[in-house]
Amino acid sequence: MSGGVRKSVQDLHPYVPGEQPNAADVLKLNTNENPYPPSPRVFEAIGECGPDSLRKYPHPTAAPLCAAIAKLHGLSVEQVLVGNGSDELLALCTRAFLENDGRIGYMEPSYSLYPILSDIADVRKIDFPLEADFTWKVPNTLDVDFFFLTRPNAPTSLSLPLEDVRELCRRVAGVVLVDEAYADFADDDAVALLKEFDNLLISRTFSKSYSLAGVRLGYVLGAPALVAALYKIKDSYNTDVFAQRIGKAAVEDQAWMKSSTTAIRGTRTAVTRELAARGYTVRPSQANFVFARPPQGDAERIFMGLRDAKVFIRYFPGPLTGAYLRITIGTDDEMTRFFKVLDSLSA
Repeated sequence: MSGGVRKSVQDLHPYVPGEQPNAADVLKLNTNENPYPPSPRVFEAIGECGPDSLRKYPHPTAAPLCAAIAKLHGLSVEQVLVGNGSDELLALCTRAFLENDGRIGYMEPSYSLYPILSDIADVRKIDFPLEADFTWKVPNTLDVDFFFLTRPNAPTSLSLPLEDVRELCRRVAGVVLVDEAYADFADDDAVALLKEFDNLLISRTFSKSYSLAGVRLGYVLGAPALVAALYKIKDSYNTDVFAQRIGKAAVEDQAWMKSSTTAIRGTRTAVTRELAARGYTVRPSQANFVFARPPQGDAERIFMGLRDAKVFIRYFPGPLTGAYLRITIGTDDEMTRFFKVLDSLSA
């Protein structure tokens, strides 16, 4: 131990978020943010936060927001916990559902925070590699105590069939968390499976479909016993008054959220078509981004060329992902600019 710092922290390679450029003329398609504004009700909720709201502590369990979320999904409030972004809730799971010698499983590649959370908790991590086409078959043997499943997956954009999610829940003796950050852009979700499995949790974020990445708000759904365990170890006031009121306003305006996700899905179809016309191999996306291989496989060169032209997308080096680019879906005008720059790199 050096200077009182735990060895697991000394050896830790921290999570690296997508680049956040400050220049005003940048086209930012690298962190899967929603290009459309949040519901107007969000700004009304902010305006209603007077001095008294700020003087007092927020509701410790965000009860009004939890009630709105429970109503949305047809669940009881005992099945909902709100957190400071879904990342906080993922971290709580590593503390609540694993012993010191526990084992965390996840697909690889997937959300790169999972192995970092495992290292912070100082537990064993076991990755289960995807196939060459980025599909995944549930292994016959899953010797893990907790499993993170991103559905739809990132960065690959594919969604594991629901029947495979069922099989995963049957085969994992411990808890399965289905991370549904992109579920509102997909054809289906796993919420109905909560009626079948008491070892299942589902996490959601307000960052993508609700256009609230700057607020830091997420929630988890699950069996009351699992949610109660998370309540025991959460911070006393883990969401502030603005987040709670903004989140409730957003949840109660489903029409607004669905209008933006529908627009993004439409643009996603058009972008997929345009990329394919240029010889790209595009995985069938269920998210608000596409994962595409340039015809020459020179993804890093294109990534750097776009970046030099102030168009930011995401590149993941590695044997399976290194030939691909992850491109967030923006507005139609933003994607027109993207293709103009992309075409200039091949001219």
